[in-house]
Amino acid sequence: MTEFVIEAVNVVKKFGDFTAIENVTLRVPKGCIYGFLGPNGCGKSTMIRVLTGLLSPTSGDITVLGLSMPKQAESLRLKIGYMTQKFSLYDDLSVQENMQFMGQIFGMGSKALSLRINEQLMTYGLDSIRQQRVAGMSGGQRQRLSLACATMHNPELLFLDEPTSAVDPQNRREFWEQLFELSAQGTTILVTTHYMDEAERCHRLAVMESGIIRADGEPDALMRDMGVNIVEVNSPQLRALKKKLLATKAVRSAAQLGVRLRVLIYQDIADPIQWLKTTFPELAQAEMNLARPSLEDVFVCVTGEGRQ
Repeated sequence: MTEFVIEAVNVVKKFGDFTAIENVTLRVPKGCIYGFLGPNGCGKSTMIRVLTGLLSPTSGDITVLGLSMPKQAESLRLKIGYMTQKFSLYDDLSVQENMQFMGQIFGMGSKALSLRINEQLMTYGLDSIRQQRVAGMSGGQRQRLSLACATMHNPELLFLDEPTSAVDPQNRREFWEQLFELSAQGTTILVTTHYMDEAERCHRLAVMESGIIRADGEPDALMRDMGVNIVEVNSPQLRALKKKLLATKAVRSAAQLGVRLRVLIYQDIADPIQWLKTTFPELAQAEMNLARPSLEDVFVCVTGEGRQ
């Protein structure tokens, strides 16, 4: 039987007349890296604040690590780690001093704290700069320190709010390797992102738009169940071709990628390449290939982006 670390049922969060979260139901299995994918302003950060007890929901039921939110939020804070979108530690303290401060906040004794600091410094590649002040660190170093501080007390559950928004692709890749290591050790991770490639790394994923979860499942399953086939077309005058394609009911969306047009065609068209050649004579000799689905395609299919 699946053990759920987070269970949220019919959660609504309103700010006056504005509904930031609309009837969200969410279940996150233990040890899972669960992603929230969506554009800025869609409600991802608000959902994290509700799940951690920092905000009270307008309605709905939330249980996190067996604790009722927000009633038992104080008890929860000792069991979770929270890495915010912007680096939020102290620029005028050193790497080691920041880690020591975080450990003391969580009530770690001096001997255990000293051992844990050394362990975290080695794990996150910070040992050689342990005395360096944060103000002089690179974005990747800051990110690693922020994760090291968020996991000082070995939390059962880790919340990461767009943690890689300010780092380069290499640092993002290394950061995700560290997340997989934490997951393998039993830590459950909920991470928000607007990067499609990051979302594909998650064990499970929710696609969020305007406070509503539009899709929820394993990335491969979401891509498999879109109900479209994808054809990439290499042809001249792609802008004019795109307009003609979008005017037909069989086409879900079309987007230009360099010299190619990526076309999503509903699966009731049995042979999409032949259909394109027959319906659009100018494509009779065009180079066309069936393509692998992506999470960007999923996002287009389940949100209002499809024909924009």
